[in-house]
Amino acid sequence: MPITDSTRVTYPGGEVRGSSAVVATVPVGDGYGTIVAETPFHPLDHTWPDQPADAGTIGGLAVTDCVTGAVAEGEETVHLGADIPVRRGTPGWHWLVVHVTAEPVADGGLAGDGLTAAGPGGEVELVVDAAGRRALSAGHTACHLAALALNAALAGRWRKEVPADGLGHPDFDQTAIASSRILPGGSHDVYRLGKSLRRKGFVTEGLAEELPEIARLAGDRLTAWIAAGAAVRIDVPGPELTARRTWHCALPEAEVSIPCGGTHLSSTAELGTISVTLDLSADGSELTMRTTTGPYAGGS
Repeated sequence: MPITDSTRVTYPGGEVRGSSAVVATVPVGDGYGTIVAETPFHPLDHTWPDQPADAGTIGGLAVTDCVTGAVAEGEETVHLGADIPVRRGTPGWHWLVVHVTAEPVADGGLAGDGLTAAGPGGEVELVVDAAGRRALSAGHTACHLAALALNAALAGRWRKEVPADGLGHPDFDQTAIASSRILPGGSHDVYRLGKSLRRKGFVTEGLAEELPEIARLAGDRLTAWIAAGAAVRIDVPGPELTARRTWHCALPEAEVSIPCGGTHLSSTAELGTISVTLDLSADGSELTMRTTTGPYAGGS
């Protein structure tokens, strides 16, 4: 039976539980991928895999992975992750959250010997690991704040104009980012300091010697932002998986916004503390920022 709509997602609003009708079950390696009409699970984004997938249960079974899928209108073949042949949000395609389990999910309960995969229309319960979600949300909120603080601390190292971030500083983060990984309560970001960045006007001379001071300046700014208890919210234009959501934070200097499909806390005060460490590779070609929070308010 063809899939006729994209998955609706409730995680942008902070939901960690729900029940929904099963749309389809597809093979995923040695396991089973269950697709439902609506889910609180955040899947791994195959195009920018920064935030890991949520853990939890579906129909009482452990979700061992949660991935993005896509299927062309009128077709039945569901493509998963890196095998999706079109760009995210391409018209004429439905975009899906695929919950992977070791056993097939049965309608309304546990799967086991003699039970088959849940059929289309059957209801299943979905429960996200709330503590794990909160830890990743803390890490993602801290990641955005640390990027803004790093931009400010590096603002004096540009000799040409580049696009500015929401606070008016040269956007080093978006100009130089090579990879970003959200961790429980933190993040790991790698920036490329190659010829391309230098041609854009970034000055790398003396950077190694100044890193401790740059980290201190960024840390001081983050401490002030936490003390301000700035409100954080996600703008959600629609319920579908591929809706272009935006992170907003009402910092003392200005409200800033960053396109983001992840999950977040609701206030900078919830982070407790944020610390950043900066490391330059031996050849000076990469800068790594490690961000750590904690204990974040209400966390475990």
